[in-house]
Amino acid sequence: MTPRESVDLPGFEHRNPIPAASRKGPFVFSGALTGRDPETGELPETLDDQVANVFRHVRALMAEVGGTTDDIMKMTVWLVDHRNRASLNREWVELFPDPSSRPARHVVKAELDAGVLVQADVTAILGD
Repeated sequence: MTPRESVDLPGFEHRNPIPAASRKGPFVFSGALTGRDPETGELPETLDDQVANVFRHVRALMAEVGGTTDDIMKMTVWLVDHRNRASLNREWVELFPDPSSRPARHVVKAELDAGVLVQADVTAILGD
């Protein structure tokens, strides 16, 4: 059986001893991907900028595991203001433009760390 492997993501790290994602065979499960800027590590003040960074991390993660965003099966997104989805939907449609081939998505209202307005996780199955 294929062993589980930790996936680290350049420009993204947790404060706790956990990887950005875990992979076993074709299955990839991310931890919480936040809106910190991957170059500076800073947390932008606006939801627009944080959501854009989350999606940058999603793209980078899929490239790191040798997959594409077409391999994503589901995303769960936590929002401080769960009704404010304009930024999320804008990035979502840009990343998944074909309405007949989008992953499932679940949005949850959350109380997040100070300044964090959004975080997400990804479930993906690599290949066909």
